[in-house]
Order: sequence, then structure tokens, then C-alpha cells
Amino acid sequence: MTEQKRGKLYRRRKGNDMINKTAYIESTGVNPHQNLAIEEYLFSRCGRDEAILYLWQNENTIVIGKNQNVWKECRISKIEEDGAVIARRISGGGAVFHDLGNLNFTFLVSKENYDLKRQLEVILKAVQKLGIHAELSGRNDILVDGQKFSGNAFHEQKGRCYHHGTIMVDVKLNELNKYLNVSKKKLESKGIKSVRSRVANLKSYNPGLTIELLKKALRETFEEVYGHKSRVMKEEELDGQAVQELYEKYSSWDWVYGREFEFQYEISERFDWGQVDIQFQVDCGQITDVQVYSDSLKPKVIQELPEVLKGIRYHNQAMGDRAGGLHSKEEQEEAMYRDVEAWLRRVEL
Repeated sequence: MTEQKRGKLYRRRKGNDMINKTAYIESTGVNPHQNLAIEEYLFSRCGRDEAILYLWQNENTIVIGKNQNVWKECRISKIEEDGAVIARRISGGGAVFHDLGNLNFTFLVSKENYDLKRQLEVILKAVQKLGIHAELSGRNDILVDGQKFSGNAFHEQKGRCYHHGTIMVDVKLNELNKYLNVSKKKLESKGIKSVRSRVANLKSYNPGLTIELLKKALRETFEEVYGHKSRVMKEEELDGQAVQELYEKYSSWDWVYGREFEFQYEISERFDWGQVDIQFQVDCGQITDVQVYSDSLKPKVIQELPEVLKGIRYHNQAMGDRAGGLHSKEEQEEAMYRDVEAWLRRVEL
């Protein structure tokens, strides 16, 4: 069956599909700040009727989520000692380690064409094409034999969405614990003893697998699932000045490490959807400044908390009342708001 016929069958199952062209691009470098700059550039220019698959690799890099506290997540002195790199993405979620045994993917589409199931189908079919049986788990992870080899994160802005993630082919697993400070609460909530015990390399299931073979399979299944032959994009086609400006943002100290924040009080809680840490500056019983950190995959919820908490009494009911005024039409976000509200009302300050 041709890619076009497969695409037509998929569209009949799915309903309306506005995608009539696809593009494929590979990064030529391994600098995380440059690769994230290219990703955001593609995101800002993705057409309404277009789907883009972007594949990229980083060398010895820790990538943290938009709302995470780099000082808590990372062993910074060890990272600096080994010459590794820290990068911060614009999506939510937790910290991950990248080396050249890992392949990153990004699907970029308009909001009306965003379909997580369809995007994950590309990954699943590519891995299955390589002779490896994989399946989805509850929190958008992809597993083989119950072990995670791919994690995902998401971003939405101005009518566009992207879904990106990792595929572990031959990652140095001993490096995972080396650079990351993983919350004991997070591990306990999942009933897991260590980071290493819950992940796996695809090469363990197909010893002949290489990054290049995986790239080839991903492009093939991308075209099959979307039903269009993909146009190959080259980095030379991109607006170099625009990419450079984004690179300067991603490589800046302010973006990676964030503002220095001297806090007096901190509260923390682990929810089913992620960890939340809130730090406060308080003067005469009033909250004068707030920082909120989280590995939640829904960064919008986290970003709204500092503004509603700033300027009110440092009191659990006052904070709960403010959080109670936050709402979303999106079911998961609304549930998160209610979880945070209930926690703030009962927390001991």
C-alpha cells in the first residue's frame, strides 16, 4: 500500500484533515542551544496545512523543562567539571540527559492538525519496522518490555503546537544518575528505585540498530501515516539571522539559569501530574515575590501561579482563595488548578 493510500485511510478514520504537505529536516550539529533555536524557528513558521518532522541530536547535554529549577535538578559542579552543557526548552516536563546515543524528534503542526495519537503512531511504527515491539504508557511515554525508551513534552502558542521527545538507542545509562538530582518523592510515587532501572536502550532489542537506520524508518513512517511524500528541508534554507537571535536566547545565562532568587520560605508537593515547589519572599506577612518550579507537562498552569499569589497575605486560606479563581476549559488543566487550590488550603506554613 502506498503512503498516499495509507494517508487516505487514516483521514477517513480521523475525519477532516487539513494537512496537504509534509517536510522533513535533520539538524547538522549537536549544540543543544542551536538545535532548540532551529526548533523554535520551525515552530514559528510552520504552515497551517503543513506537518514538519525535525530530527536532532545533542552531545552530553542536560535539557530541563521551562519551569524547572536548574539548581535543584542538576549537579552543576559535576556538569561543569565534565564539560557537559545545560539547556532549557520552552516546553514543560522534566529534566533529561542527551548524548549521541539518543535521537530527538519534533512534530510541528497547526493547532487544528495536532493529534498526539497520530504523532506517536509514527514513532511506534518506526520502532516496530525495526523489529522491536513497543507500546504506549499512561503519561505519554513509549515502552518496550515495560521500560521507557522515549519520553515526550509539548508546547502550544499562537495557533501552533509541537510535540517533541527522545528515543534512546544507545545512551550511556550510567550518565543518567551522574548529572541529575532526581526527586525521591518522584521515584517513590512511581514505585521505582532508580532512574536507570526504568529506562532501556533500543539497541538491547536490536543489536544492529543505528541512529541512521532509525532516522530512515521515522521518515518512512512519517510519510505513511500522513500520506504525503515529505520535502527535505536544509538548514541553509532557514533565516540565519532569525535562528541566531533565538540561539542567543537559548545560550544566555538568564534563560538557562534564570534570575537569582533569595527566598525565605518554601513549600513542595508531589501530584500525579508532577512536582510543584513554591518559594516565597515575605515582608510583614505579605508575599512580595514568588517563584514556582515544576516538571508538569502543562506549563501554563505553573506560569499563572506567581502572579495570583504575589501581593497577598502569606496564609494558606488566602493563597487557596487566589488559586480558586484560576480556571481552564481544558479538563486536565482545570483538574490541576483544583489540586493546587486544595493543597494550598491545607498546607502548613
